[in-house]
Amino acid sequence: MQYDHIVIRYGELGLKGRNRKIFTTQLAKNVRKVLRHFPAIKVDKLRDRMYIVLNGENPEPIMEICQKIFGIQNMSLAVKVANDPERIKEEALQLLRETENVQTFKVTTKRSNKEFPIGSQEFNQVLGGHLLVNTDDISVDVHHPDLEITVDIRAEATYLTSRKIPGAGGLPVGSSGKSLLLLSGGIDSPVAGYLTMKRGVQLEAIHFHSPPYTSERAKEKVVDLAEKLASYGHSVKIHVVPFTALQQKIHREIPHGYSMTVMRRMMMRISERVAERNGILSLVTGESLGQVASQTMESMHAINAVTNFPIIRPLVAMDKDEIISISEAIDMYDISIRPFEDCCTVFVPKQPKTKPRLEKVEQFEGNIAFDQDIEEILDTIETIEVEASDQSEQQVDDLL
Repeated sequence: MQYDHIVIRYGELGLKGRNRKIFTTQLAKNVRKVLRHFPAIKVDKLRDRMYIVLNGENPEPIMEICQKIFGIQNMSLAVKVANDPERIKEEALQLLRETENVQTFKVTTKRSNKEFPIGSQEFNQVLGGHLLVNTDDISVDVHHPDLEITVDIRAEATYLTSRKIPGAGGLPVGSSGKSLLLLSGGIDSPVAGYLTMKRGVQLEAIHFHSPPYTSERAKEKVVDLAEKLASYGHSVKIHVVPFTALQQKIHREIPHGYSMTVMRRMMMRISERVAERNGILSLVTGESLGQVASQTMESMHAINAVTNFPIIRPLVAMDKDEIISISEAIDMYDISIRPFEDCCTVFVPKQPKTKPRLEKVEQFEGNIAFDQDIEEILDTIETIEVEASDQSEQQVDDLL
């Protein structure tokens, strides 16, 4: 079968009403960007779906790449034919004959073009009868068919499809603003970033680096995780914060039970300033309620109080097994468990406060001048941009 189109269906984008165009335009932009290595293709965006015109390109690698683009509910290979009942019969029969392991089928006609001379239900019967007469040992099963042939009769042409391939779902990256992900290099924060991107958020990342206590390999791990995130449709900037001196000062001058809370608050203060500089309106963390001492309700309250920015916590109600399952499914787990420590494992107190009191935290911080340290850090942040092309080019090479 010579497929010439890929039909992309929107899912929840179709429910956006008057705002639908914003989302579908962003999705088309993301699709064109990720598929720019296929120069022959053309992307046509319509109100209720999108078409990739293949123009001779191999559809398989294109389909596989599209499965990672947020905003696509599902997709199908399609054959475009004229709105002629006889031509539709010919192509449908060829499709059925060339599909392996089919004993039962079903025909579903969708006729948005009301000028087509045969109604949907009647054409189901006409086409189904034609297929039965011209094949052997194949029957109709309207409930659980091996193959469902969909006939989409539109104004410009008819599209024949059979198999729906699931997409990533969610909303197109870039349609819901921008957020700054606190990316540690562990299991949780990359999953939080992935789930935030799935809701249409464009990410930048901030990583706190504490050499010599953390190595260059730890920073490389974070870059590798950012490349995985970038493969879902958008480049990711990583702001690498030199955190050693401030972390040493906290360890030296803050009572050890409260040092973890103060360290997290300093991270939030620095993250807020980086977000302001880059036109970012929220922060994302990989916190899960009750998982560690800094993630109790009391700790979150004390840490949150230092910033006015919204903090998005996609994992807050998940347990560790759920988070690991997602990490494995999105191919980040093996990177996350590389044995290179991040700054959160440096100077960990033996007995951190699980219920820190905000007034105590503010009292300890008030006795120490942190403002100058933060300003010096902001002046020495290194920014690395991980382009989606870094990942996509290798992916395309592997698939072709």
